[in-house]
Amino acid sequence: MRRTTVAVLAAATLLLPLAACGGQQDSGNGRDTRLTVLAAASLTDVFKAAGAAYEKDHPGAKVEFSFAGSQELAAQVRQGAPADVLVTADTATMDGLKSETGPPTVIARNRLTIATAPGNPERITGLTDLTRSGLKVVLAAPEVPVGLYSRQILDAQDADVKPVSQEPSVRAVLSKVELGEADAGIVYATDAASAEGKVSTVPIPDGQNAIASYPAATLTSSRNTDAAADFVTWLSSDEAQRLLRDAGFQAP
Repeated sequence: MRRTTVAVLAAATLLLPLAACGGQQDSGNGRDTRLTVLAAASLTDVFKAAGAAYEKDHPGAKVEFSFAGSQELAAQVRQGAPADVLVTADTATMDGLKSETGPPTVIARNRLTIATAPGNPERITGLTDLTRSGLKVVLAAPEVPVGLYSRQILDAQDADVKPVSQEPSVRAVLSKVELGEADAGIVYATDAASAEGKVSTVPIPDGQNAIASYPAATLTSSRNTDAAADFVTWLSSDEAQRLLRDAGFQAP
């Protein structure tokens, strides 16, 4: 009996450290946790900074991002891509994934602007100018949030724009303008700001503009549910919101 008791106590002693380590992999404080965040392409620059700030505040945490158009991210989620958090550039895409996510929280908002070649050589002044013959305009595809927003504001102005291409993300639209492959494109204001010096911008009046909302949510397939929830909550913290404001995003 005594030998049995000693053996049980020894086994319990060995299991305690393993149990402690296992808990760290799914802890709200991020210790020994690797998070994969699927995020809208327009968040590329600010989320890289946000990820570094989060890791600094949560020793042992590692945040990895996958950036793409929201529609591509949704397809990845439906196909079972291993990830922990999803952040889209519209509420409609997130709403279509209710069975795959936890309750979403809007963390930021954005507006559209017209991006042109530096100096605006085509003298574009507003949305209706984008209909001019011979002007090469590029838009995001209609299934991409920024593409849908663009079509909505153009239709409201009866501006029948024939784009030379329809791109899979806002960054692809911006790239076409930066490379001189298009005279103009409609992008988020924050993306245009990230390309300062490479493009010029033509503001769209508030009455003609659209507001993009960015919801964030945990994925039900996450293996790090507590840490994923902690990251989503952190995105609404003063520190994260300051980074978003500095990048040009508006308050949620």
